[in-house]
Amino acid sequence: MINQGNILTAAEMKRAEQKLIDSGVSVDELMRRAGQGAAQMIWRVAADMPTLVLCGPGNNGGDGYVIAEWLRDKGVEVRIAAAADPTTDAARHAKSLWHGETVLLEEAQPAAQFVDCLFGTGLTRAIGDGWFSDFSRLFAGAKRRVAIDLPSGVESDHGLLLNDLPAFDMTVTLGAYKPSHYLEPARSKTGHLVGIDIGITADSNLEILPKSQMSGPTSQDHKYSRGLVGVVAGAMPGAAQLTALAAQKSGAGYVKIFAAAGFPSPHSSIVVETVEDSADLQQKLSDPRISAIVVGPGLGRDDQARELLGAALAADAPLVLDADALTVAGTEFSALVKNRNAGTIATPHAGEFASLTGRAPEHKIQDSCQLAHESGCSILLKGADTVIASTEREVSLSAQDCPWLSTAGTGDILAGIIASRLATGLGAYKAACEGQWLHSRAGQLAGPAFTPEMLVDQIPASLQECL
Repeated sequence: MINQGNILTAAEMKRAEQKLIDSGVSVDELMRRAGQGAAQMIWRVAADMPTLVLCGPGNNGGDGYVIAEWLRDKGVEVRIAAAADPTTDAARHAKSLWHGETVLLEEAQPAAQFVDCLFGTGLTRAIGDGWFSDFSRLFAGAKRRVAIDLPSGVESDHGLLLNDLPAFDMTVTLGAYKPSHYLEPARSKTGHLVGIDIGITADSNLEILPKSQMSGPTSQDHKYSRGLVGVVAGAMPGAAQLTALAAQKSGAGYVKIFAAAGFPSPHSSIVVETVEDSADLQQKLSDPRISAIVVGPGLGRDDQARELLGAALAADAPLVLDADALTVAGTEFSALVKNRNAGTIATPHAGEFASLTGRAPEHKIQDSCQLAHESGCSILLKGADTVIASTEREVSLSAQDCPWLSTAGTGDILAGIIASRLATGLGAYKAACEGQWLHSRAGQLAGPAFTPEMLVDQIPASLQECL
């Protein structure tokens, strides 16, 4: 994986490239590595497809000249559509090495394959109407579309679309992955994502969510050492039942539901302990054998729910806050959780995030980091994309994609999986990361149009891949 999975913002990428240049690698050499690496990837996928490369005025356009010359040398029918003359020395040098046909952008005709080198990392404003009209025309006339680094019209750091873009078949990123490769709505426009190593080695607080290496129980383990997960139930039993089943399937040694009298257990192996009121709950949650608590799924939003939430917050065990618990906490959330002594994880979607902060997340990475810092709580902002932020401003972005998870009940399952990982003794951020990976992978394994119960059944297979 390029740059060891570290994701770089536009500013970080610029500094990383400058570090290489300061070490003696010329800009021309960096452009050669990038362009030839991208060309080789294009060649592997569509070796003989007639190709039009759209070159902009900057270094992304310079990469396009290198790509075109490499493909031409391989015998590909290739032309360049130039939006403007190169404005950097490296791009001018790359153009001087191009021995094929160049046409003006407005005069260019579509080819079977369209390679977008108009703009790359660092774009901050929309492409002008004239250029974008020709861009769209050439895109529409192609059978296969490839973006270099980022699709032109994408802002690199926040997943924003600066133009109304169609979706590419493939994006070839150079040197390091960028935040917008993993943030919606930009992520949906990149198609298949591949990376080209150009020698960049740079640390960052952003990383691609890794597949964790987990350990199974040993011969010395027992149900409590593997983790007792307590699920606080409320007005809607189905959600808490799903959470409990997910925690059990994720490896917890013991799962117990704390609920009012008459609550039905989802399985004979899951204990339901009756609680009379919030004071009784608080006393029972003080059991030192409890390794992690989940509160929120099916909790309700009335006064009784608020009292149950208060009892959970007062417990000494690590805590996962989800669903109704977040809505009930509202804008008091940070004040309620910041003084807890045990690890705490909140798993809001965008609407619940707005309940906690008073506004919907605008820049997901920065906003998640800010809430984590203010609350002293790890934040997993879930949705079509997922951002996980620690209290130390570490951030993981999920690279796994499973749109079928947009189903009622899957968030309750995520809370249970995370609680199970938290119960093993992991820190809050690490538990959230492992839980998210397992949840996404289980969704992929479940196939299309699954029910929440079918998703739960795939958790052990997801876990097995990490052992």
